[in-house]
Amino acid sequence: MRKTAAAAVFATALEWYDFSIYATAAALVFGRQFFPGFSGAAGTLAAFGTFAVGFVARPVGGIIAGHYGDKHGRKRALVGALVVMGAATFLIGLLPTYAAIGITAPILLIILRLFQGLGVGAQWGGAALLLTEHAPVKQRGFYGSLIQTGGIIGVAAGTGAFLLASAAMTETQFQTWGWRIPFLVGILLIGVGSYVQLKIEDTPVFTALRQKSAAAKAAAGISRTPLVEAVRHSWKSILRAAGSFFVVNVTYYILVSGMLDYGVTHLGLSHSTVLALVLLAGVTQIITLPLFGAVSDRRGRRKLYLVGTVLMALYAFPMFWLIDTGSPVLMFLALTVAFTIHATMFGPQPALFAEMFPANIRMSAASLGYQIGSVFAGGLAPFIMVNLLATTGASWSVALYIIACAAVTYVSVIGIKEHFQRNLYETDERR
Repeated sequence: MRKTAAAAVFATALEWYDFSIYATAAALVFGRQFFPGFSGAAGTLAAFGTFAVGFVARPVGGIIAGHYGDKHGRKRALVGALVVMGAATFLIGLLPTYAAIGITAPILLIILRLFQGLGVGAQWGGAALLLTEHAPVKQRGFYGSLIQTGGIIGVAAGTGAFLLASAAMTETQFQTWGWRIPFLVGILLIGVGSYVQLKIEDTPVFTALRQKSAAAKAAAGISRTPLVEAVRHSWKSILRAAGSFFVVNVTYYILVSGMLDYGVTHLGLSHSTVLALVLLAGVTQIITLPLFGAVSDRRGRRKLYLVGTVLMALYAFPMFWLIDTGSPVLMFLALTVAFTIHATMFGPQPALFAEMFPANIRMSAASLGYQIGSVFAGGLAPFIMVNLLATTGASWSVALYIIACAAVTYVSVIGIKEHFQRNLYETDERR
C-alpha cells in the first residue's frame, strides 16, 4: 500500500505540475509571447482562453481513460495519461513564439494544451481508483485524499519553479527564455509512467472483475461498453458529481491563477510577491487534505462536503476584503483560510466519487463527472474573473460568482446518497 500510494502521489504531483504551470504562464507570459497584438487585458484574456481549452479536452480524456480503465485496468489508463501529458508539456517548452512563426505559434499552443487536457483528464480516475480500490475500507478517505495532495504538491512545485525562475533572472530573460525551463521538466512524467507500468499492480477490485469475467463474461463485471452503461444507468449521479465539483474547482483556479493577474494588475504587487503568497498558502493543503480525508473516514463524506460548501459561500466576501487591503500578511491569511475551507471538500472527494458508482462502471462514471465539472468550473474561472473585474472594476463581482457556484454544489451534494464505506467490489447487474 505504501509503494502504491507513493507512486500514485508522485505521478499525480508531476501530472499537475505540468498542467498547472500553464496557468501561471498564461497569467504572466503567454499574453505577451503568443498574443502580442492584443492590449494588456485582452492579451491576458486570450491566454486564459487557451488555458480553458485544456479543460474542454478533459472530459474526452476522462471518457477514453474511463472506458479503457473499466475494460483493461486502472494502471494502464494511468500510464497512458502520464506519457501524453509529459510529451505535451515538454513540447510547449520548445514552442517558438508569435515573433518567430506568427499565427502558427498560438495554434500549436492550443493543440498542445488540448493534449495536456486529454492527459490530465485521463489521469485522475486512474490514480484515484488505484488508491481508493487498494485502500483498507476504514482508511479510504485518507488514502484517496493523497491523490489530491499530490496535485497540490505539483501545483506548488509549478508555482515555485516560476518563482525561482523569475527571481533568478531579469524580466527580459524570463519573458524571452526563462519561462520555458519549468515546461521542459515535464519529460520526467514519461519515466514515472514506465515505473508504474513495471512496478505497480492493478487494483484488487479490477483483478476480481477480470477473474469473474474469465469465468462467465455475460454475468461478470467487465462490460464491453462501460461508458454507455454508465451514462444509461447513472447519468443523474454523474451530473451530481459534476455539480459537486463546481465551487471546489472554481475557487481553486481563482486562487492559483486568477489571483496572480489580480494581484499584479489591480493591487500593484510584484509577480514574485503574489506567486510567493499563493505558494505558501497553497502548500498548507499538504496537511489539511489528508486531515479532512481522515475526518471523512469517521464522519462521512457528504456531511463534511456540505459544511465546506456553506463555509466557502460565507467566506467569499471576507476573503476579498482582506485581499483588497494589499497587505501581504492579510492576503496570506485570506488565502490560507480559503485553501483550508477548500480542503474540506477536495480531500474527501476521491472516496466520495469512488463510493458513488459500482465497480464495473466506476472509472467511466467518476472520471466523466469529475471532468465535466472541471470544464464548466475551473476551466472558465480565471477567464470569467478577468471579465467580471474588467466590467465591474470591483472584487465583489467575483465573490458573487463564488457564491453562485457554491449554490450549484450544495444542490448537487444534497442529492448524493451517502455510500459511506461501501463495498467497492459490488457491480451493477442491470445489463
